[in-house]
Amino acid sequence: MENKWEIAIDSLSKITVLSNPNNEPVTICGDSDDLKCIGVGTDAAVFQSFFAPEYAFKVYAKDKVHKIKVEENIYHMIGDSPFFSRCFASNDHFLVLSYEEGKTLFDCLLLGIHVPQQVIDDVEAAREIVRTKGLNPRDIHLKNILLQNGRAKILDISEYNQSGNDFRWEHLKKAYDDYYHLIDGNSVPFWVLETIRKWYNHRNKYFASYEEFMKIVLKLTSFKK
Repeated sequence: MENKWEIAIDSLSKITVLSNPNNEPVTICGDSDDLKCIGVGTDAAVFQSFFAPEYAFKVYAKDKVHKIKVEENIYHMIGDSPFFSRCFASNDHFLVLSYEEGKTLFDCLLLGIHVPQQVIDDVEAAREIVRTKGLNPRDIHLKNILLQNGRAKILDISEYNQSGNDFRWEHLKKAYDDYYHLIDGNSVPFWVLETIRKWYNHRNKYFASYEEFMKIVLKLTSFKK
C-alpha cells in the first residue's frame, strides 16, 4: 500500500507532546494502544506503530512544530545515506522516517554493550558528507547515535542548518578516545549518566573547560585514567 504510514494518523492524533525548560526531555500527553514510544528528546518524541512498524513518527512539541519542515528539508538535502534515516513525509505535527533498529550509545553505556571504533569512524565520515551538502553537523550526542550491526546510524539532524560548533561530538569523541577503555563492557548506572548529561548541558556556566569538566566526571565515577 502506498503511504502505508497513514494508518497511524488517527492514533498519533491522540498524542500531544509538550516541551520543557532547561533543555529537559519533552512530556508526552495522551496514549494509544497502537503506538510504542521509542525515543524522547528535547523537541520531540518518536513513536512506532504496531500496524506500520517499518516507520518512525517524530512528533514535535506544540511550540516546536516550525522545525518539522526544516528537518524534512535537511533530510532531502542529505539524500540517501547509510548513516541517516530516510524521510518519507511530514504533516503539521510529525515527520515520517524509516524505523531504525539498534540501541543508542546512551543505552549501550547503560547495558555495558561494547561500542566499537567503527562507530566513531562512521560518525566522522557522516559529518564529512553533511558538510559537502552545505550543512553543519551539530548536536551529535549519545542519544542521537544508534549502534546498528556494528555501525553508526545518526538519528537527529534538525540542527544541521544552524551555524556554530557546539562541540558535542568533539567532546564525545575525545572522551571515547581517552576514557572509554575504563568502562568498556561495564554498565554505567542511569543516575550517573543523567548527572553527567545535566552537568554537560550547563558546562559553560560552571566549568572553565572540557578538561575541568572531565576532572569532575572522573571524581563522580571514581574512574582513574
